[in-house]
Amino acid sequence: MKTRMVNNIEVSAVGMGCMAFSHGYGKIPEEAYSIEAIQNAYAHGCTFFDTAEVYSPNLASVGHNERIVGKALKDVRENVVIGTKLMLRSVGVGSVYKRIRSHLEGSLERLRTDYVDIYYLHRMSAIPVEKVADAMGRLIDEGLIRGWGLSQVDVDVIDRAQQVTPLAAVQNIYSMVERDSETRIIPYCVENNIGFVPFSPIASGLLSGMITPETRFEKNDDVRNWVPQLSGKNIAGNQPIVEMLKGFAEEKNATPAQISLAWMLHKYPNVVPIPGSKNKGRIIENLDAAKVTLTYEQLAALEASLNSLRVYGHRGLGGF
Repeated sequence: MKTRMVNNIEVSAVGMGCMAFSHGYGKIPEEAYSIEAIQNAYAHGCTFFDTAEVYSPNLASVGHNERIVGKALKDVRENVVIGTKLMLRSVGVGSVYKRIRSHLEGSLERLRTDYVDIYYLHRMSAIPVEKVADAMGRLIDEGLIRGWGLSQVDVDVIDRAQQVTPLAAVQNIYSMVERDSETRIIPYCVENNIGFVPFSPIASGLLSGMITPETRFEKNDDVRNWVPQLSGKNIAGNQPIVEMLKGFAEEKNATPAQISLAWMLHKYPNVVPIPGSKNKGRIIENLDAAKVTLTYEQLAALEASLNSLRVYGHRGLGGF
């Protein structure tokens, strides 16, 4: 598979979001299936895997997903890049460094490793980002993490953090129907050699072409019930975007999901999407988006078509 650089860390051009094996998309698979799916992705060329300490069924515990990722990748740890995220919910007591290091030590144990490649703050809290950045710098100096990142943040926060300890990556929502980051965030990241890691790059499945207004999501622990683009009314409103993608996909002998990923790969040199799925076949399909080539003319035509269509529903940086 083609590779890209996230700051100074080499990764596969398309990574893998592992959350769905633990949370957010209804009933989770058996652990053995999840481990095999992750290992299949590695065998297919994926070297970039994303998880978080809070990814657990119904977010009711800590570490479920990290344990699966750790088990799946323990024998190839030196050949892969693992990103995980910590959640600081309040200011708390004691030094920020000690609190972050305590979270990291738990993640290291669950991931069966002695370092994390990219350690993200999952969401901003009342803790000043400068204190987080300083703590992350100490962890880099200690060799416990290779780089650090922020998730769901705007340029002002990114810049404040960057002045203290340069960032390796920013992980924000980004897709054909969530393009807020194109205005300032991605350009800032390009200018400052920060990797941009889109989560939900296929819009929770909307851009796969597999979701229709008649689709019903599982009642338990399925975030798609609250994704704005995926209300019945908005799925119908967004069908012209899906149909446009299907047309391009037929022309390129690809799938709509692959076209949506290839679009962002061709637009920006620092973008590494991490589509998530709990389906083995869909995971490989997403990874193969790196094989889809778009000429300048095709990219321009795709962009023009997209710009002409209205998006129904918006999550934005304040979304989940």
